[in-house]
Amino acid sequence: MDAATLIALRMAFSLPFFVVVAWWVERRTAPGASPWRRGDALRVAGLGLLGYYLSSYLDFLGLHYVSAGLERVILYLNPALVLLITALWLRRPVRPRQWLAMGLAYSGVALVFAHDVSSSGPDVPLGAALVFASAATYAIYLVASGAMVRRLGSLRLTAWAMIVSCFACIVQALLIAPEGLASAAAPVIWLSVLNAVAATVLPVFLVMMAIERVGPAVASQAGMIGPAATIAMGAIWLGEPVTALQIAGTAVVIAGIAVLGLRRT
Repeated sequence: MDAATLIALRMAFSLPFFVVVAWWVERRTAPGASPWRRGDALRVAGLGLLGYYLSSYLDFLGLHYVSAGLERVILYLNPALVLLITALWLRRPVRPRQWLAMGLAYSGVALVFAHDVSSSGPDVPLGAALVFASAATYAIYLVASGAMVRRLGSLRLTAWAMIVSCFACIVQALLIAPEGLASAAAPVIWLSVLNAVAATVLPVFLVMMAIERVGPAVASQAGMIGPAATIAMGAIWLGEPVTALQIAGTAVVIAGIAVLGLRRT
């Protein structure tokens, strides 16, 4: 299946959940007490297009060319990217320990990248660039959403941003690959339902709730087991090779993010 069709199926099954949550949140808000301000609708739409539509599409495109293990390791650079963006955008200084953490993280990605280049062929740089662009757009989304989520609330912001993203993904598939949606096999449909519930609806609300409570930088450091778990699942279910170089690179990335997390203790 092509990336546009897979994302459209995922978002089509996710859309009803987000519509129900948006309706429930707005219904609970007392008349005249809504925190919506002028321009909020456009900002929320922009966040939805950037953080979930564009980021997801770039990620799925990248998976055509790289292993699931490398994809997850690159996405795990999110905390380092959030730190860089906040330093450049919000003018926050970067401490020596933070530079060390970012150096470790990017060194680990370089090791896993070298593994994939040697085992997967010349298209790995393209795939890695697409996945890195996905990580960068999502990091921008996390930083940009920090102020709005505290005012609008995690449920409201996430629900409306995801509704925008769902419609964008579905319209894209209808425009460029309508035959894919009509011909999707039953296993693809059921996997898309699982993807929608377990890997879309639940995570996006949990991430937003975390941002609301601890901020974007700390929220992006969650899930230390992510890269290692993805490499293991890729080996078990996708038959992807696991080598000492890949394990070492993943460990270095996790160490870098762990050092980055120590800055708040």
